Amino acid sequence: MATVRLILGDQLSPAMSSLADIDPDTDTILLAEVMAECTYVKHHKKKIIFVLSAMRHFAHELEEQGYNVDYIKLTDKGNTGTLKGEVERALKRHKANRLVVTRSGEFRLAEDLETWCTDLGVDVELRDDDRFLCKLDEFNEWAEGRKELRMEYFYREMRRKTSFLMDQNEKPEGGQWNFDKDNRKPIKGDLDFPGPSKFTPDEITQEVIDLVNSEFADHFGQSGSFTFATTRSQAEHALRHFIQHALPRFGDYQDAMTDKDPHLFHSVISTYLNAGLLDAHAVCAAAENAYKNGDAPLNAVEGFIRQIIGWREFVRGIYWREMPDYKTRNTLNASAPLPDFFWTGETKMACMAQAIGQTRDHAYAHHIQRLMVTGNFALIAGLHPDEVNDWYMRVYSDAYEWVELPNTHGMAIWADGGVVGSKPYAASGKYIDRMSDHCSNCAYSVKEQTGETACPFNALYWDFLARHEERFKKNGRMGLVMKSLERMNSQKLDATRQRAADILKNLDVV
Repeated sequence: MATVRLILGDQLSPAMSSLADIDPDTDTILLAEVMAECTYVKHHKKKIIFVLSAMRHFAHELEEQGYNVDYIKLTDKGNTGTLKGEVERALKRHKANRLVVTRSGEFRLAEDLETWCTDLGVDVELRDDDRFLCKLDEFNEWAEGRKELRMEYFYREMRRKTSFLMDQNEKPEGGQWNFDKDNRKPIKGDLDFPGPSKFTPDEITQEVIDLVNSEFADHFGQSGSFTFATTRSQAEHALRHFIQHALPRFGDYQDAMTDKDPHLFHSVISTYLNAGLLDAHAVCAAAENAYKNGDAPLNAVEGFIRQIIGWREFVRGIYWREMPDYKTRNTLNASAPLPDFFWTGETKMACMAQAIGQTRDHAYAHHIQRLMVTGNFALIAGLHPDEVNDWYMRVYSDAYEWVELPNTHGMAIWADGGVVGSKPYAASGKYIDRMSDHCSNCAYSVKEQTGETACPFNALYWDFLARHEERFKKNGRMGLVMKSLERMNSQKLDATRQRAADILKNLDVV
């Protein structure tokens, strides 16, 4: 029986379940570049370059291993523009009556795959994606019966399951599960930022860059200075570079922000993890070995591993447990349109200009910039969830809906009403001032709450709390701040809310 095995653009690993029992003599591996996957949201130019180049390199890797590979380029004659269309053509070309594919990580495509058996008239075998450390049924079993689903408790179970950073008595290394309180240092003085590994585009990548500049010129972002890894060996080099040069200081400064450097001590490997060029277990093992060998402190290694076996696995579980209605929730009834400066970076707010500017240039911003700058602004300004989620999906190279939606919809803008986070991560300019050097170079004053020169975050923050006072005064984790709102002088609050109203009326020119 001839079989076609479809590999999706974020499944670029030889360990995919769809390849587990492949017969090199009779089976064909299909990879297809299709317009539908490049445009279901208008992805950042650099993301499209990365995915298509990585797909082409992976196809060469498979061919070198002796597999039959059928690779369809975007501009190939007859390309139907859809995955189903290309699968249908491939089945006919190879006279195959069976398709094997690992389930998609995104609901929209996973739902479509369920129809292919009927639509294509062949046996379609859908296999689970076993690259993740927690199976979806395991997550649902953990979640069942809990009043609240909190990452911290899930993370502890994952530590026990994987044995990462557990001592011989099955207790957490260092006597505690979480060292987050040690990971909140701002950048002070002169620090040498190592930056991520950078790679010069080869002939394959350059061809893709030219293709993207031609076919996707109206998409967000810069295509120039493309330096991403596009092969497994390059991604592994990027990991080693991080472990050696950045991990030792990652913990201390993982929440910091600065005008001086977009990457600081971050790994910048989520793009490779989410596309399959790196394995999550191997990444965590490499970080743990650095701790065991005395090359990186516990707070850094624990914080890094938590992002992978904690947050990454947790949001995937939330996504599949809560979809499809999850993305339609709008608990806070947010309705404001996304300001134009989210696309241009042209704003007088220094923190927003920095976060959006580096996103435009690099398809990258670290987690605090996404949560406490752009996400925080979207939350307190009441931007509509659909527009916010669309923006986050478009602009980052690591963005796939299973990971982006819970982080954005839940964690950043609290549109899910507390499924991901027990309280909204709303903050005034004071937080940004504490964790960055942005405010010293800003046109606005972070010390002021009212008036035309006052930091917009300040007025919007208190206005946000006042708008949702009835809801949040019932939230135990917000007790102190809601009492501060109650104690605020009424004239000051009125002036603050007037400043917020003026900002919201003129969002595009803030």
